[in-house]
Amino acid sequence: MAAPGVAEAVAASHPAEGAEMAEAAELSRALSRLLPGLEADSKPGRRRALEALRRALEEPGPAADPTAFQGPWARLLLPRLLRCLSDPAEGCRALAVHLLGLGLRRAARPRDALPRLLPALAARLASPEPARRPPEACEELRLALVQLLGLAVDLCGAALAPHLDDALRALRCSLLDPFAAVRRESCSCAAALAQATPDHFHMQSESLIGPLMQTISHQHWKVRVAAIEATGAVIQFGNGKSVDDVLSHFAQRLFDDVPQVRRAVASVVGGWLLRLRDRYSFFHKLIPLLLSSLSDEVPEVRQLAVSLWEDVGLQWQKENEEDLKDKLDFAPPTPPHYPPHEHRPVLGCRELVFRNLSKILPALCHDITDWVVGTRVKSAQLLPVLLLHAEDHATQHLEIVLRTLFQACTDEEAAVVHSCMRSAELVGTFVSPEVFLKLILSTLKKAPSASGLLVLASAMRGCPREALQPHLAAIATELAQAHICQASENDLYLERLLLCVQTLVSVCREDCGVGSLQLMDVLLTIVALASVTGLRDKAQETMDLLARAEDVSGCQDLYRKHMGPLLERVTASHLDWTAHSPELLQFSVIITQSGPALGEALPHVMPTLRACLQPSRDPQMRLKLFSTLSTVLLRATDTIDSQGQFPSYLETVTKDILAPNLQWHAGRTAAAIRTAAVSCLWALTSSEVLSAKQIQDVQETLMPQVLTTLEEDSQMTRLISCRIINTFLKTSGSMTDPEKLIKIYPELLKRLDDVSNDVRMAAASTLVTWLQCVKGADGKSYYQSSVQYLYRELLVHLDDPERAIQDAILEVLKEGSELFPDLLVRETEAVIHKHRSATYCEQLLQHVQAVPATQ
Repeated sequence: MAAPGVAEAVAASHPAEGAEMAEAAELSRALSRLLPGLEADSKPGRRRALEALRRALEEPGPAADPTAFQGPWARLLLPRLLRCLSDPAEGCRALAVHLLGLGLRRAARPRDALPRLLPALAARLASPEPARRPPEACEELRLALVQLLGLAVDLCGAALAPHLDDALRALRCSLLDPFAAVRRESCSCAAALAQATPDHFHMQSESLIGPLMQTISHQHWKVRVAAIEATGAVIQFGNGKSVDDVLSHFAQRLFDDVPQVRRAVASVVGGWLLRLRDRYSFFHKLIPLLLSSLSDEVPEVRQLAVSLWEDVGLQWQKENEEDLKDKLDFAPPTPPHYPPHEHRPVLGCRELVFRNLSKILPALCHDITDWVVGTRVKSAQLLPVLLLHAEDHATQHLEIVLRTLFQACTDEEAAVVHSCMRSAELVGTFVSPEVFLKLILSTLKKAPSASGLLVLASAMRGCPREALQPHLAAIATELAQAHICQASENDLYLERLLLCVQTLVSVCREDCGVGSLQLMDVLLTIVALASVTGLRDKAQETMDLLARAEDVSGCQDLYRKHMGPLLERVTASHLDWTAHSPELLQFSVIITQSGPALGEALPHVMPTLRACLQPSRDPQMRLKLFSTLSTVLLRATDTIDSQGQFPSYLETVTKDILAPNLQWHAGRTAAAIRTAAVSCLWALTSSEVLSAKQIQDVQETLMPQVLTTLEEDSQMTRLISCRIINTFLKTSGSMTDPEKLIKIYPELLKRLDDVSNDVRMAAASTLVTWLQCVKGADGKSYYQSSVQYLYRELLVHLDDPERAIQDAILEVLKEGSELFPDLLVRETEAVIHKHRSATYCEQLLQHVQAVPATQ
């Protein structure tokens, strides 16, 4: 009876406390009636008892008062519920976890439960051996247990410090749980625990880094984000030295396909740069991670990175205000040639990069040549960002930067090459051309390469016009050197070489006059060596741009301006030319592309052609030159005879060039050369630049050789030869020597038996011209026997199965009928009965009777 007396006394003196004690007593009695059911042998019995407890705690009553609830909770309920965590029935364990959560929320002093709660949670979540599964087999229950641990952290805060061992032991296992939701909840719990116990957490934080780094590559992106954010908090409030252990994993997450993951990396790294205690020691390691996000493909990630980076720069600038006082007070304005569309970073950001650049660059330059494509792309994207911050301070690191760019510009990935070009442009913008040209040109001199030319072109593109202009002549001269402009016939190399010229012309514009000849030389080489039509067209367009820069009307005027020096350089070694000599190709380009300017350079051109087209020279070279010569002869008035001086070199062309190459020599190559020479002769005779007298001179010199080419194996050669003879006969008419005229028709008669109908038709047409020459000649009786023989042979061909040939032969006979009509009638009547096509013979006889003889 003593206890009630005391309670009544307390209630009388302190009414509130008495009420709480009364409620606690009532709750204890209620719980005492329900708790024995937790010890029941049957699972349904234990479950009913737990459900009854749940209803008792959730319903309004004594359990709603935290103070009244604290005593019964700690004394009666907590121990029983913790034992239920190992109940064989999954449903009972789930109810126990739920009740523990309710109890923690209701209790006035939840921290009092930690000494018993934390070991129990660790026992259910942490397996005794690393390789074994945790004691709690149910995934949903493991999730509930981790949520209960998180609740304890939220409610108890720093009071968990004495129990960190148990909490961390549980988290180390739950962070590696097979269930993704458990891992996410564990990451959130780890972050909350780090923030709640910073004074003690740092001593044990490293134990979570390993599990977090295994979780950071989980297949679910939400788990990866949670792991990144948890790592940020663990290192922020734990041991900062763990930054070294997570850097490589964070760098890998920059390649994540999910933007939210990359955003989390930028957010965490930015937070470290702003708030990490030892951040000054890790600036050179963290800055590249944040700056890499500045080039992220997602605008939201880029904007976050830009905002964080600016905050970092401003904070550092404020912290080092004394050190930066002069730069802040006397800050120079933004350079006038600063890259357009680029926002200049604040001074703090620029200084941070400059002061850490020597530590960042070696690793970055190594990664740009990594075997993994993604690494190369990211590293290449970071380099221009660093150079934009470093500005003119990049000069002291120029050697390693250029060496890296030379190598990276050979990459097969277009994104890598594009970023490297951007980096080279920034080098040209911020570094003196005297410095970067010395390094780039010396490298090209030792080992010319397409990548080196691309770096040079990009650097010149970024360089201001007034800075580049004093070096223009030196650059043009170096590019025109044979060891650079003739170093390779590879189209990529030539394209990069063309890019250098285009850049010089576009940047320097009217100033290009000082290097015009050298640039023209380079463009000439590109046109000569390029195997792709598109590249040659681009080079021609660049010539037009260069012409406009020099204020001349077009590229042909440019040729006229530089014709002498170009030919002098190209033909200096013509005695050593072969078919593969670059100078031969350049010479051909000058001949075919210079237009009217060629006619002004004949004193230089003709001796070179004469020397190179001798039979003793390389046959393939002669074929190329004959093709070139034929091309210009077809447009003679606009090219080689633009000044009317070509006829003065006619004897050189016929006697010294064509005649030796029309001589018969055994072999296919020799036959090809004769075909080329015949084609060239045809172009000459049909060019309309020669007078009748000059064509007769050519005939006198070359007719014997042309007649021999009628027997060539090449159908084209035979056809062109017939046409040339026809031209000769039409021009000379009856002035041809009878002896020489008589020697022509037998060769033409042979061609009537040719396998090619085109050749046969051409031979018939030429015979018509031959007969016209005979008609106009004096002393026709001299030709009687030859014409009679011709009649006889033509009548045989009049029976040809090809109707077109028959018609052509009939025209030849009609043309010759005026010479000796009686002879023709006799010959025709002698064979008319043998002809399958007597109609043609009858037409011929009718024609002869209608036309009077001219003899």
